[in-house]
Amino acid sequence: MKEEKLKYLVIGAGGTGGAIGSHMANAEHDVTFIARGRHLAAMRENGLKVSRPDGEFVIDPVKAFTTEEFTELCVKSKKEGEGLSPDVIFVCVKGYSIKDTIPFIKAVAGPDTIVIPILNIFGTGSQMQKELPGITVTDGCIYVASEISEPGHILMKGTILRVVFGLRKDQKQLSEKLMPILERIRDDLCSSRIEGILSDNIERDTLRKFSYVSPQGACGLYYDVPVGAVQKPGEIRDCFAGLIREISDLADAMGIGFGEDIVPVNLDITAGLSPDMTTSLQRDVAAGKDSEIDGLIYEVVRMGEKYGVSTPLYEKISADLRRKIQ
Repeated sequence: MKEEKLKYLVIGAGGTGGAIGSHMANAEHDVTFIARGRHLAAMRENGLKVSRPDGEFVIDPVKAFTTEEFTELCVKSKKEGEGLSPDVIFVCVKGYSIKDTIPFIKAVAGPDTIVIPILNIFGTGSQMQKELPGITVTDGCIYVASEISEPGHILMKGTILRVVFGLRKDQKQLSEKLMPILERIRDDLCSSRIEGILSDNIERDTLRKFSYVSPQGACGLYYDVPVGAVQKPGEIRDCFAGLIREISDLADAMGIGFGEDIVPVNLDITAGLSPDMTTSLQRDVAAGKDSEIDGLIYEVVRMGEKYGVSTPLYEKISADLRRKIQ
């Protein structure tokens, strides 16, 4: 008998959630998006278009709802004894929106639902777990360069699409029970042109991703430059490397150690990106929107104070940005 497909719910259909969900839907997995505004309207009218450097595709029709609509559907299905609750929830919102997702997840998740946060902010999963007792919340991160170029259109500026997820050390007692579904999630990702990695040390792997995205965002904001400025030798590239080293020192102090020099690894990542690319942090700040500046930059200074690690570059950049950005 053929195993039923897992039901995936993707909260947030932007550069992260849109990339994950569209590729999985294109591979004929059961994917539902939570979106809003003009982006949701465009998805409903014309589908979700994804442009990659090596081609494009469109998901049409696309299953997409507001949080209110999907909550109503789930509540109704539970009353009628139907199984509409998702098996897996990918949380792909910005760090400042996490609190808004908690009531929604409580309303729609079933007893066996797996929640996988895919955010830039280190430690998101453990923070969400405190708010969602009784629901399994893992940790995760993504490597992708993509954004909403216009409503209903996801633009990928590179072909790297890698999702890393897994149980934290404090969840290892759940490993035997959850491993079959975690492996299915990994396999579903891999069947969707996504490099799915089930991590055996998610604290290390999410901090490793943070060691790239935080310095890139900090340099981009401080110097007001795209990634091309980091690709060239000089002051900005040196600053980027110095910020990475400060996070590496933090990793050692936290007992997470990367086990290798992470600077050349992150420089290789930048080398593969479009020189005109900017981070979502830069774009949000430039547009006067809420941003992840606290969790991506200021938090590193707090972590340094907590673990007794010197972070002079982060302190200098944080002080400057606090003066400039109110």
